[in-house]
Amino acid sequence: MKPVPHATSLRRAPVQRRSAERLTRILDACADLLDEVGYDALSTRAVAQRAQVPIGSVYRFFGNKREMADALAQRNLERYVEQVTERLKGAAQGDWRAAMDAVLEEYLAMKRTAPGFSLVDFGNQIPVGTRHGEPNTRVADRLTDLLAGYLARTPDADLRRAFLIAVESADTLVQLAFRVDPQGDEAIIAETRELLRAYLGRVLD
Repeated sequence: MKPVPHATSLRRAPVQRRSAERLTRILDACADLLDEVGYDALSTRAVAQRAQVPIGSVYRFFGNKREMADALAQRNLERYVEQVTERLKGAAQGDWRAAMDAVLEEYLAMKRTAPGFSLVDFGNQIPVGTRHGEPNTRVADRLTDLLAGYLARTPDADLRRAFLIAVESADTLVQLAFRVDPQGDEAIIAETRELLRAYLGRVLD
């Protein structure tokens, strides 16, 4: 089962397995419908019909479609962190270049394959959540916490700032790559990788 989003994005957190499975179906349906009809045409009723659950089950967890998009963005982030963590198991401890490659490549894989991701992302495309929880800040914070131990670095303000700059830069350039080519323009992605290596090399070497 895919990770259930953090309870703060839900009206009511699932307690029983059956409830968690229903929430997963709702978010899967939301992701599929985002790809098919877009955010503006998305409705809680359509999600309920696609998930084959009563409309009341949707409102048990979400007050509106914006809250669903927020929960989907959070689930995307949890899934992304899990995939990066798995990739790093096969990399040499402390190799920041391998870590950077894992972070970038797993993000590209989600852009290309994850349902609804092109619209919701981690909350970047449809702004969700509160001002202090802006999507790239959330991503940078999670990556700092994940990679600090792997890189034998203290997750202090300097490291968090460096990762936030890297995340903001990569996000802008990856969005450009996918505007140029629906599968991501390889030349722009290659330049993005070089830019990140140059910046992080100055900070981490």
